[in-house]
Parts: sequence; structure tokens; C-alpha cells
Amino acid sequence: MDEVDVHVEVEVNPTEDPEKVRKAVENIFGSVEFEVKTHGRGSLLIAKSKGIDGLTKLYNLLRRERIRDAARGVLFDGLEEKSTVFYLNKQVAYAGRISFSKPVAESPLGPIKVQIRCDNPRELIEWLAPKTT
Repeated sequence: MDEVDVHVEVEVNPTEDPEKVRKAVENIFGSVEFEVKTHGRGSLLIAKSKGIDGLTKLYNLLRRERIRDAARGVLFDGLEEKSTVFYLNKQVAYAGRISFSKPVAESPLGPIKVQIRCDNPRELIEWLAPKTT
């Protein structure tokens, strides 16, 4: 598979512990590089990784939780020319699980936004979440 860039953004609200938000991201993506930017009343935590290794934990979670078909639908819904975008529930990620969410209003603390860029996102989705039936 070609060059893969994983870009994760998550708002850290003033009421949240930044370490817990960081842990939520690490639970899904493993060890990633973090950067923090001021954002509104809180901050924005940005995590990046390069290569397929940054998706290994997500790959394994999708299998463990048996949600590949649901994941496949969400990934294809977010498909653009050279990327796919999806959102994860922050609280569920902190618990080490996966729950897809909408960009707004579904999760009271805001979602984790994930963008995966590569030359062939369809091929990436086939690897990450192949059909189970």
C-alpha cells in the first residue's frame, strides 16, 4: 500500500483532562505525535502518524469488536478523492472501544475527527474493513 497519512483532531474542552483525551486517541491509534493548539475556550489536540502502522490498532479493534461492516459503511461515506474522513465517540475511545459518531451534536464533548489520506483510499478501506459476508 502507498504512503498513508493519519490526521486526528479532537477538541479538549475546559472541563476535560487533556491527558484523558490524549489517552482516548492513543487507545485507537497507538503512539502518535501530538501537537496542541489553542482553540476557542479549550484547545485542539492534533495527532499525526505516517504509514500503515498508525492504523494497526484500529485494524485490530475493528476485528475484535466485529464491526467491520459498519466501519466499511462509515469509511465509504466519508470517501473523497484521496482520503476518507470519519468521527469517533471520545468517551468510548477512552474506554478502548470504537463507536462511530456524527461530526456534531451526537457526543456532548465533541467527537474525534479522523482523516486518512492516501493515493488509493478504496484499497485502504478494503484492507481496514473488508466485507464479512
